Amino acid sequence: MTAFGGEGDTGPVDGEALDWALRMTDPEADWEAFTAWLEGDPARAGRYDRAVVELERMTRAIPVAAPPASEDRRPLAAPPPPRSRRGWMSAAIAAALVGSVGLGVWSQRDQSYTVATRPGEQRTVELADGSSITLAGGSRVRLDGADPRSAAVEAGDMLFTVRHDAAMPFRVRAGDLTLVDLGTVFDVRTGGGRTRVAVSEGAVMVGGGGRSLRLDPGQAVVSDGRALRRERQDVAEIGGWREGLLTFSDATLDEVAAALSRHLGVAVAAAPAVGTRPFNGSIELAPLRRDPRLLGELLGVEIRRDGGGWTLDAPR
Repeated sequence: MTAFGGEGDTGPVDGEALDWALRMTDPEADWEAFTAWLEGDPARAGRYDRAVVELERMTRAIPVAAPPASEDRRPLAAPPPPRSRRGWMSAAIAAALVGSVGLGVWSQRDQSYTVATRPGEQRTVELADGSSITLAGGSRVRLDGADPRSAAVEAGDMLFTVRHDAAMPFRVRAGDLTLVDLGTVFDVRTGGGRTRVAVSEGAVMVGGGGRSLRLDPGQAVVSDGRALRRERQDVAEIGGWREGLLTFSDATLDEVAAALSRHLGVAVAAAPAVGTRPFNGSIELAPLRRDPRLLGELLGVEIRRDGGGWTLDAPR
């Protein structure tokens, strides 16, 4: 971590927080991504506040509001400059940062950021290289502004549509797997200690557990952190969750419940009595949004209301 100091500082200012402070001076700043970053760690609000103050000290051009006297610790937002000032503002900040921390340190600052979705939400992220990632509800992916040809799946389900470039392959880290595209569309699903990759177009090289496998359309691989297992999947089902169809292969009801929670936006849990029970098949989400009790007959369980969610349990 790169630290900056000044009289009255209460802690270090790091490159990641400075990067966000600089981004938020842009009139077209992504406030949703900024909010997701803040919520990822309670300490980030304080780090961001110190970064804004540091930028103000270096440029004398960004007004910073005084911290509120109450216990409300919402971060200080650097007000976006008028569009006409944007060019010289960015240049001034860059020049100040180079002078303060050195060109090498600033150019090597952490430019990674996380894109996240709430349960029940879907979001498509367009990448600078022409690729895109569609995230299911309750999912997170880590991206890098300095390397647009890479991504790290942190949680949930997502579909990658990759623009192929043989000279610079797109790489994805998902659990213990490393994926390298060969010009492709592929789906990554995580949960229950497993990572599953399925290819609908092109091909993917999958590395993990000391092995390397090529996946072609209709092929999938599942990793539990110890071994890789090949599977077949109907190409039409891959990424089907975007249209409200979840397909499971050798999943436990714990995994099914977690996936339903992410995609429906309603808490679903499996009781210990049925949590390890296997399930293979497809589930349509639209009917469940109207009446989650339909899960009972479909899964052969009893489903009961539990606070604001639902619990799957053994029939009485």
